[in-house]
Amino acid sequence: MKSYWQNIAEGIQSSLIGVKITLKHLWKARKRRKQIYVSNHNYFEEKEGRVTLEYPKEKLPLPEIGRYQLHNEMDDCIVCDKCAKICPVDCIDIEPIKSVGEFGKTSDGTSKRIYAAKFDIDMAKCCFCGLCTTVCPTECLTMTDEYDFSVTNILEHNFKFGNLSETEIEEKKVLYDQFIKEKEEAKKKEQQEKEAVKAQEKETKEIENQENKEDTQKITTKVTFKPKFKPK
Repeated sequence: MKSYWQNIAEGIQSSLIGVKITLKHLWKARKRRKQIYVSNHNYFEEKEGRVTLEYPKEKLPLPEIGRYQLHNEMDDCIVCDKCAKICPVDCIDIEPIKSVGEFGKTSDGTSKRIYAAKFDIDMAKCCFCGLCTTVCPTECLTMTDEYDFSVTNILEHNFKFGNLSETEIEEKKVLYDQFIKEKEEAKKKEQQEKEAVKAQEKETKEIENQENKEDTQKITTKVTFKPKFKPK
């Protein structure tokens, strides 16, 4: 029975201590303070009088370099597929279409020879490691300062950066398939011409060998005359 009333007393006492701390904090925070960021030299010294920000009306300043939402600048993308290969969670899905030749250049002068039929980034899978931005040769894949992209439907976290329509995708595929077919036919024709030249050279060589053989036989079958000497 003693422990029962003792526990009640301790509970009331601890509650009063909590209320005391809360009232003390409210008194010190009665005059709203300015936003203090972690980069301030006295950030950890001011431990009292803090207030909650009225988000999204108020936001803390973000650092210049951070890992937030991914963005791909397609005009500078060469569709090298390095970002998709290095991603540890497979959140980048790329479908490349090879071009029959160079169709443009990036801002740093790199030639563009591959179209992107699909370039999707699923931010629901992203672990914000930043590896994809590190390996990007043209630095077109970056992490923006956008960190609040919460949605009610998880499918909306799949961001599509491909800039080709369905009609354009089909046209590029047909054009490349036709280019490959013509290239293979030209290669086959060149191979046939080489084989024909080799066959002709072989036939010419056989004829020459036959003629040389006939000439040799004529020489060996030719009658030779022995000179006659008068006896001494």
